[in-house]
Amino acid sequence: MTLLKRSLSLSGASRFAAARLKALGAALLAALATLALLPAPALARDWQPSERIETYAVTGATGIDLYRSIGDRAPSAGVGQAIAFTDFELLWSRDYRPQPDGSCILASARPSLTIIYRWPVAPSGLAPDVAASWARFIEGVEKHERVHGDHVIEMTEKIQAFSTGLSAPADADCNKVRAKLQEFLAGMAAERLARARAFDRDEMGNGGNVHQLILALVNGP
Repeated sequence: MTLLKRSLSLSGASRFAAARLKALGAALLAALATLALLPAPALARDWQPSERIETYAVTGATGIDLYRSIGDRAPSAGVGQAIAFTDFELLWSRDYRPQPDGSCILASARPSLTIIYRWPVAPSGLAPDVAASWARFIEGVEKHERVHGDHVIEMTEKIQAFSTGLSAPADADCNKVRAKLQEFLAGMAAERLARARAFDRDEMGNGGNVHQLILALVNGP
């Protein structure tokens, strides 16, 4: 979720989404382009994503002050800033095997995926009603970001399924297999960005979940 600094209304939701998508797109394309030619077990499907949560501190004693502090302190995300942001690190161990007949097969592709969530943390000692309002806000923010995390996991599963067993004839150097894979990765990048765009549009538009979260925070105690 991206938020232009000091923006206290939701009329800029389209810019909000555009900043997120630009940053996500750059991270996605960089991660998908990483090819680590390391041996991996055949049909390796028993991987699990890891998770890292990073926070940044905000200050204030009221909802509107906390929101202003987000605008002042939120990390950069493409253009503008982000209330919260889902990033990831995706590395691959791929076993390309030239065959005696001159073909090549990608025998295995095992991902190492770390999903990185970033969101704000409020100061301790808030008044009970403000603390309750903040808790509802940050719970909704986390829920939103974890949907983006699920999208990354699903994308990774699709890439692994396509990769394993991918082959090409007359490909002793495995360049044809790599080209097929890169073409697929580009499609996955476009698919995920379109999915993120649709999700953020629903969440950030008037009446959407994120729209309601922000309004409740800034109009609350």
